[in-house]
Order: sequence, then C-alpha cells, then structure tokens
Amino acid sequence: MIKVEKIDEETFKVVVKDAAMTTHTVSVSPEYYEKLTGGRVNTETLVEKSFEFLLEREPNTSILSMFDLPVIGRYFPEYEGTIKKTLG
Repeated sequence: MIKVEKIDEETFKVVVKDAAMTTHTVSVSPEYYEKLTGGRVNTETLVEKSFEFLLEREPNTSILSMFDLPVIGRYFPEYEGTIKKTLG
C-alpha cells in the first residue's frame, strides 16, 4: 500500500506498507512535474505512480528516505519514459 500526503506544493510524505513500513519525503519541482505529466494528473498521482515504478524494481526498504523525484532516473534510466507512458 502506498499513501501519499502533500506537505507543501513541492514536498510529499510517502508511506509504504509492505513486509516493513517505510516513510519517505519526496520533492517534485513544478518544472519536473510538468515535464513528466503535461498537467494531465495531479502531483500526488505522479508520486504514487513513481513509487509503484520503484517497487516493481526494489523493496521499499531500499528506497531512499528523502530524495528529489529526478533522482529515480539516475538509478533507473527508463523511469521518465515509463512514467510518461503510464500517465499517458
């Protein structure tokens, strides 16, 4: 289960409940949000889908506790293309 809570316009708290429960703080700039979504979905949906992407590739205990969303692309180069298709 993934729960996304908006802290402010660019910061989100994400709680992931799996075998273990983890909490993450994620930042998303308006420019990066626009690049990935074209404004088609809200930022919370982008963050949730990004965590679904991550959880398909690693356990929640391996996900950084605090990061900017573009960091995902450094670890998984296919991230941006995949998330754009997912949110299509």
